[in-house]
Amino acid sequence: MPMPHRTFAQVARRRLVGKEGRERVREIQALLAELPDYRNGPYADLRKALQAEIVDTRLRASAVHRDSIAVRREGAAQIALVGPPNVGKSSVLQALSSIQIRTGDFAFTTLRPVPALTRIGGVLVQLVEIPGLIEGANEDRGGGRALLGVLRSADAIVFCGRAGADPATLRVVMDEVATAEIVRPAAIAVTRADEVAGDVVAPYAAAFPGLTAIGVSVLDDGALRALESAMWALTGLIRVRLRHQGSVDEEPLAISPGSTVTDVADLVHHELAESTVGARIWGPSSKFDGQRVGREHVVVDGDVVEILARV
Repeated sequence: MPMPHRTFAQVARRRLVGKEGRERVREIQALLAELPDYRNGPYADLRKALQAEIVDTRLRASAVHRDSIAVRREGAAQIALVGPPNVGKSSVLQALSSIQIRTGDFAFTTLRPVPALTRIGGVLVQLVEIPGLIEGANEDRGGGRALLGVLRSADAIVFCGRAGADPATLRVVMDEVATAEIVRPAAIAVTRADEVAGDVVAPYAAAFPGLTAIGVSVLDDGALRALESAMWALTGLIRVRLRHQGSVDEEPLAISPGSTVTDVADLVHHELAESTVGARIWGPSSKFDGQRVGREHVVVDGDVVEILARV
């Protein structure tokens, strides 16, 4: 029996996340080899979509973007790490992901935005390090206009200030972001917290009382987990897991608060949303395990959902 086409489509999306160029083409070709060779129906549609993706991938690989610093979005949300030069953004990005970046104790080590995928609570989230912003960024000092342009696509911002530094240096960056009229959910990471004695968070908390400030050291796993939790809160998303044939997917789906069973089904496949008659729920929104609910039942963070569809 071939894998259900909706499940295959989910698997394909997951296997292609984070892959580009030749690696992406190889993975698509492997997926095509696994597809049943039907000429019509949903499997044929999947084959056409994957073949079109090969063409798109090769076009992207052959294009020359000498002046572009656009970042291709991946994952459930995009969170930007923003701050003045030489505050440790690259080290934080490396600690939270598997990417390797050149780092150094001098300004402007990173010259272009650097994206990296990481899992927060099981969900793939894209972090993007924005090179150091300086005063006058809106007038294009330090290439600021292009960097602010990248920042506009972010869903949330983590402003990074160095432990022991004057919070006024971070204020300069925040003012440039505000002048560009970029308003996003935000928090503050006080970096290199292990290098300074005493309470490194207090000066930033006092300077920016409206934002959560977290002391971060790349040597402290607990501090990194606290930063991840703050990042997830900034996305405003909730997590639900799908259940089918008695097993629960390891990777949760990320969806907006207030979403219904129908919205969850639509995230899997539009056809499934049209045919769903409800679901069985395990978790916080159910009165008991396996409770049957209707299409408009609102799911909450931590729910396990088994979609029920018309036969």
